[in-house]
Amino acid sequence: MSDVSVLPASNLGGFDPFADAGLGDGKGKDNKDYVHVRVQQRNGKKCLTTVQGLPKKFDLEKILKALKKEYCCNGTVVEDKELGKVLQLQGDQRKNVSAFLVGNDLTKKDDIKVHGF
Repeated sequence: MSDVSVLPASNLGGFDPFADAGLGDGKGKDNKDYVHVRVQQRNGKKCLTTVQGLPKKFDLEKILKALKKEYCCNGTVVEDKELGKVLQLQGDQRKNVSAFLVGNDLTKKDDIKVHGF
């Protein structure tokens, strides 16, 4: 047996990755409504881009249709219990989505948070 001491789980830190989205323990920086653009790694080189936090006054189906046509990718609108309606696009479309939202005056550049690796 080795004499390696194991640290308790409480020393692993208190970082909440969803604190800025208003989820988790609610210790986010502020309560401003941001549009979150994230990328998720799928299997292999495949990626999925999600857009969360768009105002409810917009028709997400029309925005999705325009994004799909503009950037030649497939996508869907997913209903999430906590986040509401979320846009999902194939591929890493973070820069494209943020440029599209700002270019079409859907949101300001300061209101977009881009997450990912």
